[in-house]
Amino acid sequence: MKRLFDLLLACLLILILMPLYPLVAIMILITSRGPVIHWSERVGRNNIIFKMPKFRSMIVETPSLATHQLTHPQKYLTPIGGFLRKTSLDELPQIWSILKGDMSFVGPRPALFNQQDLIEMRSQLGLELLLPGLTGWAQVNGRDDLPLGDKVRLDQEYMNKKTLLFDLYILWRTFVNVVFQKNISH
Repeated sequence: MKRLFDLLLACLLILILMPLYPLVAIMILITSRGPVIHWSERVGRNNIIFKMPKFRSMIVETPSLATHQLTHPQKYLTPIGGFLRKTSLDELPQIWSILKGDMSFVGPRPALFNQQDLIEMRSQLGLELLLPGLTGWAQVNGRDDLPLGDKVRLDQEYMNKKTLLFDLYILWRTFVNVVFQKNISH
């Protein structure tokens, strides 16, 4: 049921959001050098690495680290990178990963390949069995402001409470957070 919901919602969103894709691409091309899409190596279900697309919001020379691990992450933002992140427009290409089956709309956010602490904490709790999500319970309860242990605790809470109704609630909270730009620090 969850996979069917993901596919239907992804197709609907692609149709609705299609006009945004070329606009964002042009803004990226005009304001910075490099590709429009950044393919990030992420940890998926069963700790298998997959390539996750995002509209590029950081300069090409940015180290492959989680944003919270960068010293002064703002210095790596492209001229429109802050806007893309605050509006979550940088996340739109991840609909491709949902269609492909690497991600779901709701689940734990996929860790970077080198976030060993997060990967190990999740694996100890069996969270690697979940498909990573575009958004998740931890995302709507703090996002960038949460310590790692709290994120993992919320991911485990999601795993224990996971239903289609709970996913719909998380999607609603995500929409509200994006509109009001809550819990976005960089």
